[in-house]
Order: sequence, then structure tokens, then C-alpha cells
Amino acid sequence: MTQTDDRTGTGLALFPPAFRWGVATAAYQIEGAAAEDGRTPSIWDTFSRTPGRVHLGQSGDVACDHYHRYAEDVALMKGLGVDTYRFSVSWPRIKPDGTGPVNPRGLDFYDRLVDTLLAVGIEPMATLYHWDLPQTLEDRGGWTVRETAHHFVAYAEAVYDRLGDRVRTWTTLNEPWCSAFLGYGTRDQAPGRAEPASAFLAAHHLLLGHGLAARALRAAGAREVSVTVNLTPVSPRDPQDRHDVAAARLVDGLHNRIFLDPIVKGHYPADMLEQTARFTGLDHILDGDEEVIGAPIDFLGINYYAPTHVAAKVGTPSSDRFPGTEGVEHLDPGLPVTAMGWPVEADGLRRLLVRLARDYPSTPLMITENGAAYTDSAEDGRVADAERVDYLRTHLLAAHQAIQEGVDLRGYLAWSLMDNFEWAYGYDKRFGLVHVDYDTQTRIPKDSALWYSGVIARNGI
Repeated sequence: MTQTDDRTGTGLALFPPAFRWGVATAAYQIEGAAAEDGRTPSIWDTFSRTPGRVHLGQSGDVACDHYHRYAEDVALMKGLGVDTYRFSVSWPRIKPDGTGPVNPRGLDFYDRLVDTLLAVGIEPMATLYHWDLPQTLEDRGGWTVRETAHHFVAYAEAVYDRLGDRVRTWTTLNEPWCSAFLGYGTRDQAPGRAEPASAFLAAHHLLLGHGLAARALRAAGAREVSVTVNLTPVSPRDPQDRHDVAAARLVDGLHNRIFLDPIVKGHYPADMLEQTARFTGLDHILDGDEEVIGAPIDFLGINYYAPTHVAAKVGTPSSDRFPGTEGVEHLDPGLPVTAMGWPVEADGLRRLLVRLARDYPSTPLMITENGAAYTDSAEDGRVADAERVDYLRTHLLAAHQAIQEGVDLRGYLAWSLMDNFEWAYGYDKRFGLVHVDYDTQTRIPKDSALWYSGVIARNGI
């Protein structure tokens, strides 16, 4: 709804009364303490130590030192007024060999974090997998082998057993497209394999792990179970040209539908089965797998950063990120870009949300990541980041418009609480609402943090 604010006479775009406002982070990007209290290397520790993989050879060994400074960071969240904190749990902290005995010291950290959050009225939202597969499991085949999905379930059960009495919302996976296609298909992310067939194998086993874990969490008593996917609206250059439309559908299938359909509908789309079969056959998809993957969820987490624009062009080689897309050209839409080079299109978020409500009705949605990297710096104790404020404002207005159009959107979690280790970009890119000086670990809320705090206080823009 849009109301008039009596104090200013201006329009106030109000969000639903129970709308959840929060921030999100990931374990390897902020925790540090990479070799403390029994934690063993993940694929990202190994990837970071591989020459040429990460900017300046940087790693998450220290990151934001959240492992030791979590109380300070929770206080920052309390100051912002957020009601939800989405964090991820480090698998190699909990099961150092990926399987076998649980490491109680690893669980102790998340115990402390959850209790500190609850003490100040912030609801914890736990993500079980945000890309940090134990290296021991990668050495045995990683997500390309079926057994990893079953090991994931045992890990999920161990975490739930310790935290389930206090954590209401559980997310199985974060962005399986990145894990599968960037990790196993392009070498852009850990584990750094460039094998299209492995990307399709990993995608299925990640989804299988999600379904098995969702069932196990539900059986253990979890109140809310979800999964988070990174999605992009894929637009053809000419909506009237059947070749451009076919190109857009193919990329949409490889980025969006290959995950959405099995999760929500319980089966893969036929064209994506054909695409998978081109590279690795279908023997790895066993009878009953799709039913498992389609285990009921309470909401679907959506990470949105940028749109995709494509056209059909004969002779264009396939994109490494989208195997089998010969003849598909990726276009520069001519939009402003973030420091990542990603085009900024807030209406892309609205279109995406409306499309999801149309194609996957009765599935509540939550924006579990949305934000932007810009070059900013601290001067006299202030970080002026007007571009980020504008990014957040326009995307929140787009989300509000989607709600006006009937989308069941339950919340918005900004990425990220603070600047952190940005994967292969190291510490070169800053997404945070809070500035981090990596030399001193000093935190300074940016102008965007103060703006976002005002939005939360008003429950509107």
C-alpha cells in the first residue's frame, strides 16, 4: 500500500505489517579463524591458495574476524533495527572431515551467536551451505558424486540437533547455480573445475541434498524450511523474434528453471533434461530423486543482483557459464553498472518476482540477498555511499510494486551487513552496509546503513 505521511505530506510506500527486515552474510566471507577450534580446510581455503584464483592471493583466513567479534557485529545489527539475521554455518567447523564425528567446539560458536542474537531480539536464520564444502569431500568427488548429498544430510541433522530449539528458519543451500556452474563448469569459483558434465552432475546432487535435508529437518521438527536460489530475468533483444525468444528461454532454463522446477514442481523441465543429457546423460537422476527434491518448502529465497539480456547470433560460441548455448549472444543493455560491472535494473527485480508468482503460485517468496558493490572509503568517520542508497531505494520500491501486483513477498535481507571477502575478488569489492578497515577491523556504518535503518523503522520508503 502507499499512504501519505502526515508529518511530511509525502508518499510513504508501506510494506506488510509482518514483513521481515534483515541483513545477510556467509561464514567464509566474514568469520576468519580458519584453523581454530578444529576447523579444517574447505574448498575455498584450497582455492584461495591456488595461484591466480583470487585477487592478490587473498583468503578468508582472517576476513572480518567475526568469529571473535560476533558480539560487536550483533550490536551493529541491533543498532540498525533489523529483526532477522541470515548467516551461514561452516560445514568444516561442524564435521572437520566432512563426515564422521561432530566437532562440539564448532557448534559452540553458533550456540553463542544464536543466543547473542536472541538476547537483543534478532531472529537467527541459518543457511547450512554457502559454498564451503569440506576439502576432504571434494577429494572424494565433491558434488559430482551422490554420496556428498547424503553426507550433507548428516551434517544438517547435527546442526539442527544443537540449534533447532532456537532457530526457526532453516535454509538448505545458497545459490546452487553458482556452486555447480561456476565451481565445476568455469573455474571461476571453488573448487575450480572446468568440466561442463561435472556442472550438471553437481547441480543434481546439490538439489538432491536440498530435498533430503529438507525432509530430515522437517522430520526433526523444523518450523520453516527454505532454499535460496540466485535468479535473473532473461530478456530477448526482440520479443517478436522467435530466435531471440528461444535464446532467452535456453539461458533462462540453465540459470533459473533447472533449479526452480524441481524444487517447486517436483520435476525437471523437459528441455533441461535434454540439455543435461547432451553432456552427461541422465543415469545419475534415479527414480524418486525428483520427488525428493520437490519436498515442501515454506518459502523460496531469492537472491537478485542483475538482469540478463540475450539475442540469437549464428556463430557465437557457447558461454562457459551456460553449457550448450552456441548461437546465443549476451548483450550489454547499456545500463549503469556497479563496481562488479553488473548492470543495475531495479525493475528487473519486479519482473522477476511477478514472474515467480505467476509460474510458481502458492510459493511465498523472500528476498534473501540484494545489494551492490561500489567503491567507497571512510573519511572523518563517515562513509558517503549515495550510489548504494539509490540502489537499495530503487530495488525496495520495485519489491513494493511487486507486492502491489499480488506477489506474496515475506521479507528483504540486504547483502551484506558488512564489507567482506568477496570470493575470487578478494577484498577488492565492498558490498557492506558497514565499512570494514581490514587492517584494524574497525567497523563504520555507512550512509546506506543509516538510510536502511530508517526504512526499517518506518516499515516503508
